[in-house]
Amino acid sequence: MIEQKQPLDQLPKEIKPAFQELKVLKHLNAAGFKKKFGFTCAYLFRIVFVLLFHQKNWFRLLESNKGETFPGKDTIYRFLNHSGYAWRRFLLSLGADTIQRVEKLTSDSRQTAFIIDDSTFERNRSKAVEMLARFKDHATGAFYKGFRMLTMGWSDGHSFIPMDFALLSSTKSSINGIMEGIDKRCVGYKRRQEAFLAAPQVIGAMLDRAVQSGVSASFVLMDSWFTHAPLIQEVMRRGLHVIGMVKNDNKRYIMGGERLCLKALYAAAPRVEGKNRNILRLIRTELVPGIPVTVVFVRHRSKKNEWLALLSTDLTLTAQEIIRIYGMRWEIEVFFKCAKSLLRLQKEFQGRSYDLLVSHTTIVFSRYILLAWQHRQSTDQRSFGGLFYLLCDEVGTLDWAVALHQLVDLINEIATKAGRKITTLIQRQLQQWIAGLPNYIKAYLPISSCES
Repeated sequence: MIEQKQPLDQLPKEIKPAFQELKVLKHLNAAGFKKKFGFTCAYLFRIVFVLLFHQKNWFRLLESNKGETFPGKDTIYRFLNHSGYAWRRFLLSLGADTIQRVEKLTSDSRQTAFIIDDSTFERNRSKAVEMLARFKDHATGAFYKGFRMLTMGWSDGHSFIPMDFALLSSTKSSINGIMEGIDKRCVGYKRRQEAFLAAPQVIGAMLDRAVQSGVSASFVLMDSWFTHAPLIQEVMRRGLHVIGMVKNDNKRYIMGGERLCLKALYAAAPRVEGKNRNILRLIRTELVPGIPVTVVFVRHRSKKNEWLALLSTDLTLTAQEIIRIYGMRWEIEVFFKCAKSLLRLQKEFQGRSYDLLVSHTTIVFSRYILLAWQHRQSTDQRSFGGLFYLLCDEVGTLDWAVALHQLVDLINEIATKAGRKITTLIQRQLQQWIAGLPNYIKAYLPISSCES
């Protein structure tokens, strides 16, 4: 084992308290991150974790004056390229623990949700990256080289905590395959196999892992790319409701024994009367497999003559509640933007192995969890409010007469322990204070105190 002196100030003082409070390294050790020799996994993880906050990449850090105090380039890349480390287990453990801390600051009546969406993971300049494939970006219509980053997170409407992800490849548009020599028993090979599965299969496994880690939610929020009957059935089997946008495609809805498309369903839906003119219509119907749903039609924000449709499997919700809960889905879009623009996702390390892509993405997600926890603590005043109300309840249970007795006894106790002059002064001041009290309050005081 190489003896090393870890600098105590390696973590910036702004993030060190949160890093220690969330016990990030404890979750790393619990996930089985261990080495037989050399620098410890905790030390290497912490170096990569704080690179962003020092505004340096790994190459520039080694070229700096402090470069000699850090491990070599190969040491870091061996750590990130290791296929036996359970990065998913670490992220789930850290995310679940953070969510439990957030829930203590959240009202029990507040809705929580799992949010599922995918985003582009681009490696357009790469040629030899393992399992590289070609995809179409549905937002822009352009093609790119890389992966589909399927992500699942938890939200209470205030904080978003990423919990799981999968970098999906493709067999049809694959550029490179799986690297040879990977042990088929390791965690890395299982994630490689997962990358070629269909998104609904991966989402079901993500929800199962989240529930097994002790995280609960009432809803699963999805975009129109995922709101399809087979996936909705899989989610409902796990006791969760789905709220998602509906695409105007060939899906059919059962209404009065007839199968209607979305446009025909809009024509058959009654208008919603109320002050909110953006809520156009609402109707209860069934998907073709027989799933009862509520469909709300709302006005398109940028195209006033068009409408959008939101689907909910919870029939007890009103149109306003469906829209409000679905609005929580925007937090995952903010997360994608922050991870790519600020936290250096896709850019910080340019490795070729699939393991490095997974490990670095996990570190970026853990950075976001730490920042989300710090933001929640600094902006959520309910934690202080809850402490204030608990203190008020404790004071309210104390009778004022008992409190007055305790105050007089405390003053007398202090007087007996002081010197003779100070004792005389305290007793004189106490006697003057008692003499100035109303008679009905004097009646509750001990006789000895009144006569002192």
